[in-house]
Amino acid sequence: MPGPKLDPVESDAVLPEAVDVVIIGGGIAGTCAALELVDRGLKVAICEKGEIGAEQSSRNWGWVRLTHRDPREMPLMVEAVRMWEGLNERVEAETGYRQSGVTYTCASDDVLEEEKEWADLLQSYQIPARMITREEALADHEGMDLPIKGALHNPKDGRAEPQKAAPAVARAVQARGGSVHQNTAVRMIDVKDGRVTGVITEHGRIACSQVLLAGGIWSRLMLDNMGIYLPQLRTKNTVLRTSPMEGGPEGTIKFREFAMRRRMDGGYTIASSANSRYEITPDSFRLFGAFLPALKNEWRGLRFGFGSAFVDGLKTKRKWSANDVTPFEETRIMDPQPETAFIDKVFAQVSARWPKMKGMKIEQRWAGIIDVLPDVIPVISGTEGVKNGVKGLFVSTGFSGHGFGLGPGAGRLVADLMTGHPPIVDPTPFRLHRFSDGSKIAPMSGITRR
Repeated sequence: MPGPKLDPVESDAVLPEAVDVVIIGGGIAGTCAALELVDRGLKVAICEKGEIGAEQSSRNWGWVRLTHRDPREMPLMVEAVRMWEGLNERVEAETGYRQSGVTYTCASDDVLEEEKEWADLLQSYQIPARMITREEALADHEGMDLPIKGALHNPKDGRAEPQKAAPAVARAVQARGGSVHQNTAVRMIDVKDGRVTGVITEHGRIACSQVLLAGGIWSRLMLDNMGIYLPQLRTKNTVLRTSPMEGGPEGTIKFREFAMRRRMDGGYTIASSANSRYEITPDSFRLFGAFLPALKNEWRGLRFGFGSAFVDGLKTKRKWSANDVTPFEETRIMDPQPETAFIDKVFAQVSARWPKMKGMKIEQRWAGIIDVLPDVIPVISGTEGVKNGVKGLFVSTGFSGHGFGLGPGAGRLVADLMTGHPPIVDPTPFRLHRFSDGSKIAPMSGITRR
Protein backbone atom coordinates (compact mmCIF):
# COMPACT_ATOMS: atom_id res chain seq x y z
CA MET A 1 0.00 0.00 0.00
CA PRO A 2 1.40 3.46 -0.82
CA GLY A 3 1.84 5.67 2.21
CA PRO A 4 0.95 9.35 2.49
CA LYS A 5 2.32 11.64 -0.22
CA LEU A 6 5.35 13.49 1.15
CA ASP A 7 6.67 16.90 0.25
CA PRO A 8 9.82 16.20 -1.77
CA VAL A 9 13.41 16.49 -0.57
CA GLU A 10 16.21 16.35 -3.11
CA SER A 11 19.17 14.24 -2.00
CA ASP A 12 22.66 15.67 -2.08
CA ALA A 13 24.56 14.06 -4.94
CA VAL A 14 27.88 13.42 -3.23
CA LEU A 15 28.47 11.53 0.00
CA PRO A 16 30.86 13.63 2.13
CA GLU A 17 34.17 12.14 3.15
CA ALA A 18 33.96 13.61 6.64
CA VAL A 19 31.51 15.55 8.81
CA ASP A 20 31.18 16.33 12.50
CA VAL A 21 27.93 14.38 13.00
CA VAL A 22 26.12 11.68 11.04
CA ILE A 23 22.43 11.31 11.83
CA ILE A 24 20.92 7.92 11.09
CA GLY A 25 17.25 8.42 10.28
CA GLY A 26 15.39 11.21 8.52
CA GLY A 27 12.22 11.41 10.56
CA ILE A 28 11.12 14.33 12.73
CA ALA A 29 13.55 13.43 15.54
CA GLY A 30 16.56 13.18 13.25
CA THR A 31 15.84 16.23 11.12
CA CYS A 32 15.11 18.47 14.11
CA ALA A 33 18.35 17.38 15.76
CA ALA A 34 20.20 18.11 12.52
CA LEU A 35 18.70 21.60 12.39
CA GLU A 36 19.88 22.34 15.92
CA LEU A 37 23.38 21.06 15.20
CA VAL A 38 23.91 22.94 11.94
CA ASP A 39 22.69 26.11 13.62
CA ARG A 40 25.50 25.57 16.15
CA GLY A 41 28.07 25.47 13.39
CA LEU A 42 28.55 21.71 13.04
CA LYS A 43 28.85 19.91 9.72
CA VAL A 44 26.02 17.37 9.60
CA ALA A 45 24.95 14.60 7.23
CA ILE A 46 21.57 12.87 7.47
CA CYS A 47 21.57 9.29 6.17
CA GLU A 48 18.11 7.90 5.53
CA LYS A 49 17.62 4.34 4.26
CA GLY A 50 14.45 5.36 2.42
CA GLU A 51 12.93 8.83 2.10
CA ILE A 52 12.81 11.72 4.55
CA GLY A 53 9.84 11.29 6.87
CA ALA A 54 8.45 8.30 5.01
CA GLU A 55 7.75 6.06 7.99
CA GLN A 56 5.96 7.03 11.22
CA SER A 57 6.90 10.72 10.99
CA SER A 58 4.46 11.07 8.08
CA ARG A 59 1.90 8.47 9.20
CA ASN A 60 0.86 9.78 12.62
CA TRP A 61 -2.24 11.76 13.52
CA GLY A 62 -0.46 15.11 13.27
CA TRP A 63 -1.30 16.22 16.81
CA VAL A 64 0.99 18.58 18.72
CA ARG A 65 -0.45 18.17 22.19
CA LEU A 66 0.41 19.00 25.77
CA THR A 67 -2.64 17.21 27.15
CA HIS A 68 -2.44 13.57 28.27
CA ARG A 69 1.36 13.68 28.39
CA ASP A 70 3.33 11.62 30.84
CA PRO A 71 4.54 14.14 33.47
CA ARG A 72 8.10 13.04 32.72
CA GLU A 73 7.61 14.36 29.17
CA MET A 74 5.80 17.58 30.10
CA PRO A 75 8.80 19.93 30.55
CA LEU A 76 10.18 18.83 27.17
CA MET A 77 6.78 19.13 25.50
CA VAL A 78 6.31 22.66 26.84
CA GLU A 79 9.60 23.60 25.18
CA ALA A 80 8.64 21.74 22.00
CA VAL A 81 5.42 23.76 21.66
CA ARG A 82 7.39 26.98 22.01
CA MET A 83 9.61 25.80 19.20
CA TRP A 84 6.69 24.73 16.98
CA GLU A 85 5.29 28.25 17.33
CA GLY A 86 8.31 29.65 15.50
CA LEU A 87 9.21 26.69 13.30
CA ASN A 88 7.61 27.87 10.05
CA GLU A 89 9.56 31.11 10.25
CA ARG A 90 12.75 29.34 11.24
CA VAL A 91 12.74 26.90 8.33
CA GLU A 92 11.09 29.36 5.93
CA ALA A 93 8.55 26.76 4.90
CA GLU A 94 5.11 25.46 5.81
CA THR A 95 5.00 22.67 8.41
CA GLY A 96 1.25 23.02 8.82
CA TYR A 97 1.53 23.98 12.49
CA ARG A 98 -1.58 25.66 13.85
CA GLN A 99 -2.50 26.13 17.50
CA SER A 100 -6.15 25.27 16.86
CA GLY A 101 -6.97 23.62 20.19
CA VAL A 102 -8.04 20.09 21.06
CA THR A 103 -11.26 19.10 22.83
CA TYR A 104 -11.23 15.85 24.85
CA THR A 105 -14.82 14.77 25.39
CA CYS A 106 -16.04 12.98 28.50
CA ALA A 107 -18.72 10.33 28.09
CA SER A 108 -19.06 9.52 31.80
CA ASP A 109 -18.78 11.15 35.20
CA ASP A 110 -15.63 9.12 35.93
CA VAL A 111 -13.89 10.42 32.83
CA LEU A 112 -15.07 13.93 33.64
CA GLU A 113 -13.33 13.70 37.03
CA GLU A 114 -10.16 12.37 35.41
CA GLU A 115 -10.10 15.26 32.96
CA LYS A 116 -10.53 17.74 35.80
CA GLU A 117 -7.31 16.33 37.24
CA TRP A 118 -5.69 16.90 33.86
CA ALA A 119 -6.92 20.48 33.78
CA ASP A 120 -5.31 21.07 37.19
CA LEU A 121 -2.03 19.51 36.04
CA LEU A 122 -1.93 21.61 32.85
CA GLN A 123 -2.76 24.80 34.72
CA SER A 124 0.22 24.13 37.01
CA TYR A 125 2.32 24.68 33.86
CA GLN A 126 0.43 27.95 33.11
CA ILE A 127 -1.41 26.21 30.27
CA PRO A 128 -4.95 27.64 29.98
CA ALA A 129 -6.82 24.33 29.70
CA ARG A 130 -10.32 24.29 31.17
CA MET A 131 -13.39 22.15 31.57
CA ILE A 132 -16.28 23.07 29.29
CA THR A 133 -19.92 22.05 28.92
CA ARG A 134 -21.30 19.65 26.34
CA GLU A 135 -22.76 22.57 24.40
CA GLU A 136 -19.40 24.38 24.32
CA ALA A 137 -17.59 21.21 23.28
CA LEU A 138 -19.84 20.65 20.26
CA ALA A 139 -20.44 24.28 19.28
CA ASP A 140 -17.95 24.26 16.39
CA HIS A 141 -19.15 20.89 15.07
CA GLU A 142 -22.68 21.87 14.13
CA GLY A 143 -25.03 18.90 14.18
CA MET A 144 -22.61 16.53 15.93
CA ASP A 145 -24.43 14.36 18.46
CA LEU A 146 -22.20 12.83 21.11
CA PRO A 147 -23.41 11.32 24.40
CA ILE A 148 -21.01 13.32 26.57
CA LYS A 149 -21.13 15.06 29.94
CA GLY A 150 -18.63 17.78 29.08
CA ALA A 151 -15.04 18.07 27.91
CA LEU A 152 -11.53 19.28 28.60
CA HIS A 153 -10.45 21.94 26.11
CA ASN A 154 -6.82 22.96 25.69
CA PRO A 155 -6.35 25.93 23.34
CA LYS A 156 -2.55 25.44 23.45
CA ASP A 157 -2.82 22.02 21.79
CA GLY A 158 -2.48 22.06 18.04
CA ARG A 159 -1.65 20.23 14.87
CA ALA A 160 0.89 20.12 12.08
CA GLU A 161 1.12 18.24 8.79
CA PRO A 162 3.23 15.07 9.10
CA GLN A 163 3.80 14.89 5.35
CA LYS A 164 5.29 18.41 5.38
CA ALA A 165 7.13 18.84 8.67
CA ALA A 166 10.18 16.58 8.45
CA PRO A 167 10.80 17.42 4.77
CA ALA A 168 10.60 21.15 5.53
CA VAL A 169 13.14 20.80 8.34
CA ALA A 170 15.44 18.64 6.17
CA ARG A 171 15.44 21.24 3.41
CA ALA A 172 16.32 23.90 6.00
CA VAL A 173 19.27 21.75 7.11
CA GLN A 174 20.48 21.67 3.51
CA ALA A 175 20.06 25.44 3.16
CA ARG A 176 22.36 25.84 6.17
CA GLY A 177 25.09 23.64 4.69
CA GLY A 178 24.09 20.20 5.95
CA SER A 179 23.57 17.30 3.57
CA VAL A 180 20.77 14.78 3.13
CA HIS A 181 21.30 11.32 1.66
CA GLN A 182 18.18 9.30 0.93
CA ASN A 183 18.26 5.63 -0.04
CA THR A 184 21.52 5.51 1.90
CA ALA A 185 21.40 2.95 4.67
CA VAL A 186 24.05 3.02 7.37
CA ARG A 187 25.26 -0.56 7.74
CA MET A 188 27.65 -0.14 10.64
CA ILE A 189 28.90 2.48 13.06
CA ASP A 190 32.68 2.51 12.86
CA VAL A 191 34.21 2.32 16.33
CA LYS A 192 37.85 2.38 17.42
CA ASP A 193 38.99 2.14 21.05
CA GLY A 194 35.44 2.67 22.28
CA ARG A 195 34.92 5.86 20.28
CA VAL A 196 32.94 6.68 17.12
CA THR A 197 35.19 7.27 14.12
CA GLY A 198 32.63 7.15 11.33
CA VAL A 199 29.82 5.23 9.68
CA ILE A 200 29.86 2.73 6.84
CA THR A 201 26.93 3.19 4.49
CA GLU A 202 25.91 1.06 1.55
CA HIS A 203 27.55 3.72 -0.65
CA GLY A 204 30.75 4.24 1.31
CA ARG A 205 32.27 5.52 4.53
CA ILE A 206 31.77 8.90 6.20
CA ALA A 207 34.26 9.88 8.88
CA CYS A 208 32.77 11.60 11.95
CA SER A 209 33.28 11.92 15.67
CA GLN A 210 29.61 11.68 16.66
CA VAL A 211 26.59 9.70 15.51
CA LEU A 212 22.95 10.17 16.41
CA LEU A 213 20.78 7.10 15.94
CA ALA A 214 17.23 8.35 15.33
CA GLY A 215 16.04 5.27 13.52
CA GLY A 216 12.55 4.77 14.95
CA ILE A 217 11.51 1.12 14.86
CA TRP A 218 14.91 0.16 13.40
CA SER A 219 16.95 1.46 16.33
CA ARG A 220 16.86 -1.78 18.29
CA LEU A 221 18.33 -3.74 15.38
CA MET A 222 21.21 -1.31 14.91
CA LEU A 223 22.06 -1.27 18.61
CA ASP A 224 21.58 -5.02 18.99
CA ASN A 225 24.18 -5.60 16.29
CA MET A 226 26.57 -3.59 18.49
CA GLY A 227 25.64 -5.46 21.67
CA ILE A 228 23.79 -2.48 23.18
CA TYR A 229 20.47 -3.28 24.85
CA LEU A 230 17.31 -1.39 23.89
CA PRO A 231 13.99 -3.04 24.81
CA GLN A 232 11.86 -1.81 21.92
CA LEU A 233 8.70 -3.31 20.44
CA ARG A 234 6.25 -2.21 17.74
CA THR A 235 2.54 -1.48 17.37
CA LYS A 236 0.48 -0.69 14.28
CA ASN A 237 -1.97 2.16 13.86
CA THR A 238 -4.29 2.82 10.91
CA VAL A 239 -5.43 6.28 9.81
CA LEU A 240 -7.57 7.70 7.01
CA ARG A 241 -8.00 11.10 5.39
CA THR A 242 -11.17 12.45 3.88
CA SER A 243 -11.99 14.69 0.96
CA PRO A 244 -12.11 18.45 1.76
CA MET A 245 -15.04 19.97 3.63
CA GLU A 246 -15.69 23.61 2.86
CA GLY A 247 -15.92 25.69 6.01
CA GLY A 248 -15.30 22.76 8.35
CA PRO A 249 -14.32 23.37 11.99
CA GLU A 250 -10.64 23.99 12.69
CA GLY A 251 -10.54 22.50 16.18
CA THR A 252 -9.55 18.90 16.87
CA ILE A 253 -11.93 16.65 18.79
CA LYS A 254 -11.51 13.31 20.51
CA PHE A 255 -14.38 11.01 21.49
CA ARG A 256 -14.24 7.50 22.93
CA GLU A 257 -14.79 6.01 19.43
CA PHE A 258 -12.74 8.32 17.22
CA ALA A 259 -10.35 11.23 16.96
CA MET A 260 -10.39 13.73 14.10
CA ARG A 261 -8.45 16.83 13.11
CA ARG A 262 -8.66 19.36 10.32
CA ARG A 263 -5.99 19.14 7.61
CA MET A 264 -4.47 21.98 5.58
CA ASP A 265 -6.11 20.53 2.46
CA GLY A 266 -9.53 20.99 4.04
CA GLY A 267 -10.16 17.33 4.77
CA TYR A 268 -9.89 15.48 8.06
CA THR A 269 -7.48 12.94 9.45
CA ILE A 270 -9.53 10.34 11.34
CA ALA A 271 -8.31 7.55 13.61
CA SER A 272 -9.66 5.31 16.32
CA SER A 273 -9.38 6.41 19.94
CA ALA A 274 -8.83 2.76 20.86
CA ASN A 275 -5.35 1.38 21.40
CA SER A 276 -3.19 0.42 18.44
CA ARG A 277 -2.96 -3.15 17.22
CA TYR A 278 -0.03 -5.00 18.74
CA GLU A 279 1.38 -7.58 16.36
CA ILE A 280 3.29 -10.36 18.08
CA THR A 281 6.88 -10.83 16.91
CA PRO A 282 9.83 -12.89 18.16
CA ASP A 283 10.94 -9.84 20.17
CA SER A 284 7.64 -10.06 22.05
CA PHE A 285 9.01 -13.19 23.70
CA ARG A 286 12.59 -11.97 24.00
CA LEU A 287 11.43 -8.82 25.79
CA PHE A 288 8.45 -10.24 27.68
CA GLY A 289 9.99 -9.57 31.09
CA ALA A 290 10.85 -5.97 30.28
CA PHE A 291 7.32 -5.22 29.09
CA LEU A 292 5.45 -7.18 31.77
CA PRO A 293 4.65 -4.12 33.96
CA ALA A 294 3.21 -2.31 30.93
CA LEU A 295 1.24 -5.40 29.94
CA LYS A 296 -0.27 -5.68 33.41
CA ASN A 297 -1.48 -2.08 33.18
CA GLU A 298 -2.78 -2.12 29.63
CA TRP A 299 -3.67 -5.67 28.56
CA ARG A 300 -7.46 -5.10 28.69
CA GLY A 301 -7.23 -2.38 26.06
CA LEU A 302 -4.74 -4.02 23.71
CA ARG A 303 -5.69 -5.56 20.38
CA PHE A 304 -3.31 -8.42 19.62
CA GLY A 305 -2.47 -9.80 16.20
CA PHE A 306 -0.44 -12.81 15.14
CA GLY A 307 0.54 -13.09 11.51
CA SER A 308 3.09 -11.96 8.97
CA ALA A 309 4.94 -9.71 11.43
CA PHE A 310 6.02 -12.79 13.39
CA VAL A 311 7.31 -14.56 10.29
CA ASP A 312 9.05 -11.39 9.10
CA GLY A 313 10.69 -11.11 12.50
CA LEU A 314 12.03 -14.64 12.27
CA LYS A 315 13.51 -13.89 8.84
CA THR A 316 15.09 -10.57 9.85
CA LYS A 317 18.86 -10.72 10.05
CA ARG A 318 20.11 -9.76 13.52
CA LYS A 319 23.88 -9.83 12.96
CA TRP A 320 25.84 -8.53 9.98
CA SER A 321 29.13 -7.00 8.90
CA ALA A 322 29.88 -3.89 6.87
CA ASN A 323 29.95 -5.93 3.67
CA ASP A 324 26.52 -7.49 4.17
CA VAL A 325 23.19 -6.29 2.85
CA THR A 326 21.31 -5.24 5.99
CA PRO A 327 17.63 -5.27 7.01
CA PHE A 328 17.67 -1.51 6.44
CA GLU A 329 18.31 -2.02 2.73
CA GLU A 330 15.84 -4.89 2.47
CA THR A 331 13.00 -2.69 3.74
CA ARG A 332 13.51 0.84 2.48
CA ILE A 333 10.15 2.05 3.76
CA MET A 334 8.02 0.14 6.22
CA ASP A 335 4.59 0.39 4.60
CA PRO A 336 2.23 -1.98 6.41
CA GLN A 337 -1.21 -2.93 5.20
CA PRO A 338 -3.90 -0.73 6.80
CA GLU A 339 -6.75 -2.36 8.70
CA THR A 340 -9.36 -1.29 6.17
CA ALA A 341 -12.44 -2.83 7.76
CA PHE A 342 -11.47 -1.47 11.17
CA ILE A 343 -10.84 2.12 10.05
CA ASP A 344 -13.92 2.13 7.79
CA LYS A 345 -15.98 1.24 10.86
CA VAL A 346 -14.47 4.23 12.64
CA PHE A 347 -15.42 6.45 9.68
CA ALA A 348 -18.97 5.07 9.84
CA GLN A 349 -19.09 5.94 13.54
CA VAL A 350 -18.03 9.52 12.81
CA SER A 351 -20.63 9.79 10.03
CA ALA A 352 -23.34 8.46 12.32
CA ARG A 353 -22.45 11.02 14.99
CA TRP A 354 -21.93 13.94 12.60
CA PRO A 355 -24.21 14.01 9.53
CA LYS A 356 -21.94 16.54 7.75
CA MET A 357 -19.42 13.74 7.30
CA LYS A 358 -21.83 11.55 5.34
CA GLY A 359 -21.11 13.30 2.06
CA MET A 360 -17.35 13.03 2.49
CA LYS A 361 -15.20 10.47 0.71
CA ILE A 362 -12.34 8.44 2.10
CA GLU A 363 -9.42 9.63 -0.02
CA GLN A 364 -6.74 7.38 1.47
CA ARG A 365 -6.04 4.87 4.22
CA TRP A 366 -2.59 4.03 5.55
CA ALA A 367 -0.90 2.33 8.46
CA GLY A 368 2.25 3.09 10.40
CA ILE A 369 4.43 1.19 12.83
CA ILE A 370 5.07 2.86 16.19
CA ASP A 371 8.17 2.11 18.26
CA VAL A 372 7.36 1.49 21.92
CA LEU A 373 9.49 1.26 25.07
CA PRO A 374 8.42 -0.39 28.34
CA ASP A 375 7.77 2.88 30.19
CA VAL A 376 6.26 4.59 27.11
CA ILE A 377 8.68 7.53 27.11
CA PRO A 378 11.62 7.94 24.72
CA VAL A 379 15.34 7.46 24.98
CA ILE A 380 17.24 10.72 24.35
CA SER A 381 20.69 9.87 25.56
CA GLY A 382 24.31 9.08 25.04
CA THR A 383 25.43 5.45 25.16
CA GLU A 384 28.73 5.91 26.94
CA GLY A 385 28.70 3.96 30.19
CA VAL A 386 26.12 1.33 29.26
CA LYS A 387 27.32 -2.17 28.37
CA ASN A 388 29.14 -1.97 25.02
CA GLY A 389 28.35 1.74 24.89
CA VAL A 390 30.40 4.00 22.66
CA LYS A 391 31.75 7.51 23.20
CA GLY A 392 30.18 9.77 20.62
CA LEU A 393 27.13 7.57 19.97
CA PHE A 394 23.78 9.11 20.93
CA VAL A 395 20.23 7.77 20.60
CA SER A 396 16.87 9.48 20.11
CA THR A 397 14.17 6.87 19.70
CA GLY A 398 11.29 4.99 21.33
CA PHE A 399 8.81 7.86 21.25
CA SER A 400 5.92 5.42 21.74
CA GLY A 401 3.40 7.35 19.65
CA HIS A 402 4.32 10.73 21.19
CA GLY A 403 7.22 11.70 18.96
CA PHE A 404 5.78 13.98 16.29
CA GLY A 405 4.86 16.72 18.73
CA LEU A 406 8.02 16.24 20.77
CA GLY A 407 10.27 16.39 17.68
CA PRO A 408 11.65 19.94 17.94
CA GLY A 409 12.19 19.66 21.71
CA ALA A 410 13.82 16.26 21.38
CA GLY A 411 16.09 17.64 18.67
CA ARG A 412 17.23 20.47 20.91
CA LEU A 413 17.77 18.24 23.95
CA VAL A 414 19.94 15.73 22.12
CA ALA A 415 21.87 18.55 20.44
CA ASP A 416 22.53 19.99 23.90
CA LEU A 417 23.87 16.63 25.06
CA MET A 418 26.05 16.23 21.97
CA THR A 419 27.56 19.72 22.17
CA GLY A 420 27.93 20.01 25.93
CA HIS A 421 25.38 22.82 26.27
CA PRO A 422 23.23 23.03 29.42
CA PRO A 423 20.26 20.81 28.54
CA ILE A 424 16.96 22.50 27.80
CA VAL A 425 15.29 20.19 30.36
CA ASP A 426 16.54 17.56 32.78
CA PRO A 427 17.54 14.60 30.56
CA THR A 428 17.50 12.06 33.40
CA PRO A 429 14.09 10.48 32.61
CA PHE A 430 15.24 9.79 29.03
CA ARG A 431 18.58 8.12 29.76
CA LEU A 432 19.33 4.81 28.08
CA HIS A 433 20.90 3.63 31.34
CA ARG A 434 17.49 3.33 32.99
CA PHE A 435 17.01 -0.09 31.42
CA SER A 436 20.17 -1.47 33.02
CA ASP A 437 20.78 0.53 36.23
CA GLY A 438 18.08 -1.09 38.36
CA SER A 439 15.50 1.66 37.89
CA LYS A 440 11.84 0.76 38.17
CA ILE A 441 10.53 0.69 34.60
CA ALA A 442 6.80 1.04 34.09
CA PRO A 443 4.29 3.38 32.43
CA MET A 444 2.77 6.02 34.64
CA SER A 445 -0.62 5.05 36.06
CA GLY A 446 -3.82 6.97 36.69
CA ILE A 447 -4.63 9.98 34.53
CA THR A 448 -1.39 9.65 32.59
CA ARG A 449 -2.62 6.46 30.90
CA ARG A 450 -5.37 8.27 28.96
